[in-house]
Amino acid sequence: MIVDKSEIQKSDKNLLEEHQYEFNFIANKLQQKGHDIVARLAKLSEFQVAIPSWALGAGRTRFGRFAHGGEPATLEQKLDDVGLIHALTQSEGAIFLHIPWDVPQDYAAIKERASSLDLVFDAVNSNTFQDQSNAQESYRYGSLANTNAASREQAVQHNLDVIDIGEKLGSKSLTVWLADGSNFPGQTNFQSALLHTEDSLKKIYGAMPQNWSLFIEYKPYEPNFYSTVIQDWGTSYMLANACGDRAYTLVDLGHHLPNTNIEQIVATLMLKGKLGGFHFNDSKYGDDDLTVGAIKPYALFLIFNELVQGMQNNPQNPYPAWMIDASHNIKDPLEDLMQSLEAIQEAYAKALLVDQTALLAAQSAQDVVACQEILQSAFRTDVRSLVQRSRWQCGGALHPIKSYRDMEVRKNLIKERGATAVATGL
Repeated sequence: MIVDKSEIQKSDKNLLEEHQYEFNFIANKLQQKGHDIVARLAKLSEFQVAIPSWALGAGRTRFGRFAHGGEPATLEQKLDDVGLIHALTQSEGAIFLHIPWDVPQDYAAIKERASSLDLVFDAVNSNTFQDQSNAQESYRYGSLANTNAASREQAVQHNLDVIDIGEKLGSKSLTVWLADGSNFPGQTNFQSALLHTEDSLKKIYGAMPQNWSLFIEYKPYEPNFYSTVIQDWGTSYMLANACGDRAYTLVDLGHHLPNTNIEQIVATLMLKGKLGGFHFNDSKYGDDDLTVGAIKPYALFLIFNELVQGMQNNPQNPYPAWMIDASHNIKDPLEDLMQSLEAIQEAYAKALLVDQTALLAAQSAQDVVACQEILQSAFRTDVRSLVQRSRWQCGGALHPIKSYRDMEVRKNLIKERGATAVATGL
């Protein structure tokens, strides 16, 4: 389904007057405080978040999967769905592919289709947490960390194959997430597992093109619950340093133990020039993969405050790769992704309003009350009309979900693809 811009304009028609009133109000208020509204809108318009190919269908619960109908069963349909969201939001112009689920049959045709939808290919992702039907070796006891050299070699080669696929599509980075670990005490020699992983990652890194980056993800538990080889940001950082200058840590909001101070991790990594990417989601208990901002919107804002500060003051850190990594086991996946994007943009817009000079002065003076007032003043600002304006002036919808529903997108997708269509992937 291709979004007709006239349909967006039709959906927005009765909203423009109210939007203009709200935008004028907040714009005048912020300008009086010295904020450059044009510059803020430009930053919001430039901010692009990638969509992973595996997030376009219903996510699984632990015990079952409840499909929504009209899900994308091919890579071409996945591109169409991301293009649909991007047409409505103008802020999701990239896609993450996961191999072997998304191997193109015709690279030229796939690149042409992506270009027609104004999409680019971001990082490619390898999969060594599942055994493939044609694999000679098993990952039951790990991949890059496996005690079996043949399993490690197979996992390394898979990553090299993924790099080759990414090169053909124009990607410039590889994301590695490992399920390697153990479920029982004594099952794994911790030091050997770490050394095997480091050696394997070095081989992958050494085979990457010189203009590529390696993102190393971490996770404290799941699917192994006694130990995980790359269990925290420190281990990822250590492995990235061992690999080289173009290897970075990737932060996933759900990959932390409850109440971890993620904003401090972000600040530390950016100071060291090692924050490569960011996966957005939200959680109540663990890696819940909930809609961004659904549970902890203030924590998201505090993280963005550190990201904004780091992007302004840490030139040693590359511009991070942004991605939404959520699971939609109840909601319409496309609506959920648009809700997540809205929360991300609002947190970013609020962080752009923080008076960093005043905050630093208050911190230096140890004025704790002033520090809190400065942060909460920005957080309590209603920036929704700013986000809407940045989207609207680029051709997107004022209210993407409303437009999505007005156009009956899900109904049309079911009509095109069938009520039983299931997305490939997880």
